[in-house]
Amino acid sequence: MYKIGDIIKCKITGFKEYGIFVKMDDKYNGLIHISEISDSFVQNVADYGEVGEEIYAEILQIDEDTKQIKLSIKNINYQLDGEYKEQSDKNGFLPLREHLNVWINEKLNEMNDKK
Repeated sequence: MYKIGDIIKCKITGFKEYGIFVKMDDKYNGLIHISEISDSFVQNVADYGEVGEEIYAEILQIDEDTKQIKLSIKNINYQLDGEYKEQSDKNGFLPLREHLNVWINEKLNEMNDKK
């Protein structure tokens, strides 16, 4: 029924400091761990929805024995406003990684100039 990588509708059922709990159907429940909410710092997971709200989430892992699904919303447009639309930017931390060496070298040069 469900496959890893699928984007599915689910309903928020609760929040804990470590993530968002959701329900997909009568058999499957899921967790969107705080690390799978955003690439940015997440102060409060409840800022990303309300209990009873339907959202989209991407399936990361399925445990058929417990009927538990690990989900992510950080690389998709998770808010339900009609049909699912692919989010245009899935780069995450890639821009930071691409610029890190440049910034380090600039800072080292700046520090050497002050000597």
